[in-house]
Amino acid sequence: MAQLTGRVALVTGAARGLGAVIGHGLHEQGAEVLFADVRDEEGRALVGRLGARAHYVHLDVASEDDWRATLAAARRLAGGPVRILINNAGIYRTRATVEQSSEEYLQIIRINQLGTFLGMRACFPEMRDAGGGAIVNIASTAGIEGVPLALAYTASKHAVVGMTRAAALEFGAAKVRVNVVCPGAMLTPLLAESFNVPVQALGAAPFPNSPLGRMGDPAEIAPTVLFLASDASSYTTGSVFVVDGGITAGVMLSH
Repeated sequence: MAQLTGRVALVTGAARGLGAVIGHGLHEQGAEVLFADVRDEEGRALVGRLGARAHYVHLDVASEDDWRATLAAARRLAGGPVRILINNAGIYRTRATVEQSSEEYLQIIRINQLGTFLGMRACFPEMRDAGGGAIVNIASTAGIEGVPLALAYTASKHAVVGMTRAAALEFGAAKVRVNVVCPGAMLTPLLAESFNVPVQALGAAPFPNSPLGRMGDPAEIAPTVLFLASDASSYTTGSVFVVDGGITAGVMLSH
């Protein structure tokens, strides 16, 4: 495919789940890919399997110092500025609102919302100076509708959708495109851990919320992200892409 040969791409939350699949796809298309995460052991093992053009960097997305170090590592390891940013890192917690502490609320906001902001702020100048770039933020269907027992998560993902639109308006003159993908329920370790079950058990369970009757696989979400990262979407910015198996299409009829 090699559509992205010579581009440097950074994927956050890339040690496993959707981030790992997106990073792998970017790598297949010829990009130099920085897999960024706080799960160092898993991340290093992943890039070890991919070999050349795959690099691991430790990145707490809520840390300004880590962002500065990561961009320096991109130039050192990948030989150039970041031209593609995938803001994928996030956490998901469920708890009744009246039982949620302000500390837990702010932890979710720091990673999901502040982390996205810091990533865009850090990478935009490099993209602008390089003549353009693509930012893809990963939100959720919780960014366009409410999720019960997940008020903080819902708030953070609504913010990511709004931030995407604002950044697209601001960054467009510099030829930096910004879009957001809203996946539905996915078979990832993050979701499985929230239910305290293995991923395999999650996939085997019926899922009547979707017209397709199942949760999505990260490999079914990643192609939309790869499209938005590439020149194939050169006239697309400020847009919201929902990839959810029809969950938000309407209310399912019971049979």
